Amino acid sequence: MAEYKLLLPSMGEGVMEATVITWLYNEGDTVNEDDSVVEIATDKVDSDVPTPVSGKIIKILVQKDEIAKVGEPIAILEIEGEGENNLETPILEETPTPEIEVEVVAALEKPLQVVTSSPQEFSGEIYLSPLVKSIVEQENISEDELKSINGTGLDGRITKEDILAFVNNRGNQEIKIEAKTEPIKNTISEVISAPSTPQTISVSGGDEIIPMDRVRKIIAEAMVNSKKTSPHVTSFIESDVTNVVKWRAKHKDAFEKREGQKLTFMPIFVKAVVKAIQDFPMINISVDGDKIIKKKNINIGMATALPDGNLIVPVIKNADQLSLSGLAKAINDLAYRARNKKLKPEDTQGATYTISNIGSFGNLMGTPIIPQPQVAILAIGAIVKKPAVLETKDGDVIAIRQLMFMSHSYDHRVVDGSLGGMFLKHVHDYLQNWDMNTEI
Repeated sequence: MAEYKLLLPSMGEGVMEATVITWLYNEGDTVNEDDSVVEIATDKVDSDVPTPVSGKIIKILVQKDEIAKVGEPIAILEIEGEGENNLETPILEETPTPEIEVEVVAALEKPLQVVTSSPQEFSGEIYLSPLVKSIVEQENISEDELKSINGTGLDGRITKEDILAFVNNRGNQEIKIEAKTEPIKNTISEVISAPSTPQTISVSGGDEIIPMDRVRKIIAEAMVNSKKTSPHVTSFIESDVTNVVKWRAKHKDAFEKREGQKLTFMPIFVKAVVKAIQDFPMINISVDGDKIIKKKNINIGMATALPDGNLIVPVIKNADQLSLSGLAKAINDLAYRARNKKLKPEDTQGATYTISNIGSFGNLMGTPIIPQPQVAILAIGAIVKKPAVLETKDGDVIAIRQLMFMSHSYDHRVVDGSLGGMFLKHVHDYLQNWDMNTEI
């Protein structure tokens, strides 16, 4: 027998540590290769760490709520053979959750549900390890079949042995679905899909004290840090986007038929922002002390609303190299994966400029906070039909037009009012003068 050190794997650029949420096995338990053994949380995503070897856990080195460093051992396993203590675990296959979406509330309870990347459409969410997921996909196991399996793992989880036993006996057993009369204690993978309902403490006068959860603390710290770091200035402009609305209406059905995807306004907004960044590259910068770092790549952060009301900011990498069709596909993919908890750590990293579509909430305008270390952010308001004065060769006329406010918040340490204002004006011009003959 030999000892094997289970290391905390790499989780993407810039992520150097993680907090242990819970161990799925105890010291003395036997685990099989690819079993998820511990749940961890970072400020980007929450993940399960699988073991690359089979063996017995003889020592847990990082306890619940303690911080582990990437590349450092978090547990020691006893394995057969001579083994190698310096073997590293592979980069973990993630069951990610958006950074501002994780709610860990001990009192939350709900029935077990199914979470899988199988092509099957499942109505709920149940936790499956990466290995079990692959077997489910290969064997095309349905949701009803999964529900019929009695998991022998922690909290009733389906193990590799459970799923293989089911496959071997498939067709010789009836599928039985029993209603759960008692809720099953949530794991982190289940809790993150539930709405935020932290325990409250009643005080006099009917007021309640609601403790901040981990994610809300992260958000609060980031927002306060940005305000402390960057003196915010905001410029506003109203744009006539009638051509944009007409162009999208003209092409959206054909695009959906051809590509099988929706054509939203966001790729048009991103295209206009990218062009304006190319006109004013000093918007595409960050600040390091007294140094200005001019970014080569144009990576656009896209604030995305989640079903529970929270937001996540996935990043469109190298947006300047994508066509309108490419932008539409990238945006749809990121939005889908964000809302279905499929984002990887790198999907939320590296943004050089961010767009927040507050119009999706019916808001006309706002003053967004700059996501550090970027130096600017654009908020796009709702598109509203309004009477507007148009100049024609026959004089001024009043017509019904599609109007939209935009607000541009920027870091006044490095972006002066002239630069911030001219950048916004160029975005406005690209949208207001949108070419109806643009190809998609």
